[in-house]
Amino acid sequence: MGAPRSQVTQSADEAADIDPDLQLPAQRQMPLRGQWSVVGVVALGGAIGASARYGVAQIWPTAAGGFPWATLWTNAMGCAVIGVFMVVITDVWAAHQLVRPFFGTGVLGGFTTFSTYAVDVEKLVDGRAAGRGLAYLGATLLAAMAAVWLAVWMTRRVLEWRAR
Repeated sequence: MGAPRSQVTQSADEAADIDPDLQLPAQRQMPLRGQWSVVGVVALGGAIGASARYGVAQIWPTAAGGFPWATLWTNAMGCAVIGVFMVVITDVWAAHQLVRPFFGTGVLGGFTTFSTYAVDVEKLVDGRAAGRGLAYLGATLLAAMAAVWLAVWMTRRVLEWRAR
C-alpha cells in the first residue's frame, strides 16, 4: 500500500501518463520503448484475470441454449470491483503507476468478458431463443452499470464514515 494521496507529491519527471490522448500528435507517436513495463503488467494481469474467468466458467457452465448466468455475474462482479478500485486509487491511495494497468486493465479486463457476452447473445438469438438473448443483452448491461455505480457509491460512503 502507498501513502494517502493527500500526502504524496510527484515531480514532472516521476509522472507517467499511461493513458495517452491520441488526438495529440506527440502522444500518438509515442514510441513503445519505455512502455514495456506497462505491456508486461497488463499481460500478467490479463493472464490472472482470464484464468479466474475460465475457472468460473468451468465451475458454472452454461448449457446449450441456457441463460449464461456465469458470464452475467462475472461481468457484474468485475464492474463492481473496478468501481471500488477506481475510488480507492483516485481518492485514497497514490498507487504506483503500474497498479492501474496491472489490476484495472489486466486483471479486471481479463476477468470481465464482454466479448463472450456478445457471442452468448448471438448464440441465443441464432438458436431460436431471441427473447432469452435480448433479456440477457439488457440484463447484463443493467447489472454491469448498476454494479459499478453502486460500488462507487458504497465505497465513498464507507470512506466518509471511516473519516469521521
